[in-house]
Amino acid sequence: MPTVNVDKEELYTALGRDYTFDEFMDLCFNFGIELEEDTSPKEMAIREVGAHKVDDSVSDRPILKIDIPANRYDLLCHEGISRSLLVFQGKAKPPVFKTIVPADGKLQKLIIKPETAAIRPFAVAAILRNVKFTELNYKNFIDLQDKLHMNICRKRTLVAIGTHDLDTIQGPFTYEALAPKDIQFVPLNQEKNMNAEELMTFYENDKHLGKFLPIIRDSPVYPIIYDKNRQVLSLPPIINSNHSKITLDTKNVFIECTATDLTKGKIVLNTMVAMFSEYCAEPFTVEPVEVIYEDNRQPAGVTPDLTSRITTAKVDYINSCTGLKLSPDEICDLLNKMSLEATPSKEDKNEVVVQVPVTRSDVLHQCDIMEDVAIAYGFNNLPHTAPSVSTIGKPYPLNKLADTARIELALAGWSEVSPLTLCSHDENFAFLRQKDPGNIAVRLAHPKTIEYQVVRTSLLPGVLKTLKENKKHSLPIKVFEVGDTAIKDDTQERRSRNVRKVCATYSNKTSGLEQIHGLLDRTLQMLHCQPVDKNGTASGYWIQDSENPTYFPSRSADIYLRQKGETKVIGSFGILHPEVLEKFGLNFPTSAMEFDLEPFL
Repeated sequence: MPTVNVDKEELYTALGRDYTFDEFMDLCFNFGIELEEDTSPKEMAIREVGAHKVDDSVSDRPILKIDIPANRYDLLCHEGISRSLLVFQGKAKPPVFKTIVPADGKLQKLIIKPETAAIRPFAVAAILRNVKFTELNYKNFIDLQDKLHMNICRKRTLVAIGTHDLDTIQGPFTYEALAPKDIQFVPLNQEKNMNAEELMTFYENDKHLGKFLPIIRDSPVYPIIYDKNRQVLSLPPIINSNHSKITLDTKNVFIECTATDLTKGKIVLNTMVAMFSEYCAEPFTVEPVEVIYEDNRQPAGVTPDLTSRITTAKVDYINSCTGLKLSPDEICDLLNKMSLEATPSKEDKNEVVVQVPVTRSDVLHQCDIMEDVAIAYGFNNLPHTAPSVSTIGKPYPLNKLADTARIELALAGWSEVSPLTLCSHDENFAFLRQKDPGNIAVRLAHPKTIEYQVVRTSLLPGVLKTLKENKKHSLPIKVFEVGDTAIKDDTQERRSRNVRKVCATYSNKTSGLEQIHGLLDRTLQMLHCQPVDKNGTASGYWIQDSENPTYFPSRSADIYLRQKGETKVIGSFGILHPEVLEKFGLNFPTSAMEFDLEPFL
């Protein structure tokens, strides 16, 4: 949950009264947020580094630390919290947001060039006119951007916000993508003009901005926003230009959001303008911007769209989930306390119609509406009821079987390991001297590292990697894993399925093949599977020589299982090939076995 630091005096002034700590904590709890502590920047600094290291310039102005639900982006600043609490207490009505076209009827334009599709393909924008900034709301304005960047923007990878003094720039604005050497400007709070390559070097050790550089650093082109006179506004998602820097004297604010996810970009823009349009000369009004895609990858349109969404929720669903017996009118009254304007449906007595404002992007389903009804009613006021049915839980059969196998392997003297389910493509195939048939492994579309490219189709690579990290332990090393692998399967809705397997290895100065063979026999017998003659008809298992490239030649066998007249290979065991051991960095002989567990269900 994000934690928002709110100026105590400013918040209590907005709420119209002072609160004791307990009173405000109760109010927060009733609204569905949590008051963490009443502190100050100076007190927090003293706790962190000690009183002797804290400068006298650090403010001791009281602040409240409030924990906010992660999907409530409208509560990430003082403005959103105070406004929502006032509505919740019935002291105010939710604001009505509206867009206003300039007197001359001409909208500012943001033109998006085709080349931006290769780096950050979307952009939206808006203008706040005649804003009155103070030191406190200016700080809130900056803090909200930081909170959004770390939350819905996913550290600027999905969305990056740029805010500019409109009086220092001229539209129309263009959003382009250029080679780093072709981009020249003075970054925010700097004096030196530098190109984008120099800027990357300049900020690579910066504690705040350095972590964002990898988002675009390796790209052949960087996103850039210009005004009519080719004056740079920003290099998203890194930094704005110093030319369009916002100050306390700024009156007109141009807000742009570049994004890799257009929906997220619109939510972020809506949140910014909804929170700070209250400081405009005409509160809660926003001037829209016309966004034009030159390659028509998106239809031309105007942002932001501040119209409310209409959705519905069933009365019986809300009552069944909360255990209440509320009428449609009572539900509407509770929803109005949560800034959701609601009315009973004229067509269906079992339905309420809800207008969802742009600030409530978290409302996606009637379950979200039901949750708000429960919050407004009071969680502590909900009736306590016993379940209407009595059930007895039991383990999932496959998990119970897996636990049985784990117990038997552990009792035999083997230690369990739990490697990761992702591995590199080479570890899954080439390192085991296997060829990729191309239709088995589930691949990650955009792996962040070469170590995690595919979902494992075998448990053996993970076990061998564990051996590598523990090879300094005394011999013998006996380890096993019982876990899931994944293979492609187009017959399944998700086009893949899990396969539960058992894998064990034995490492010593000698191969110890007889140890693995004995463990296999013991495990299968405890699974009520007996050895049988391969030429017979009885159900059971047998082993048969095979030439598996993972194992040493003539030192491996396949495991066959016959059930209900059907015979199939369920696994293999043998002495691992020296090349396999070399690939995994092992310098002692190792024997291994691996077989499917699911047939024994």
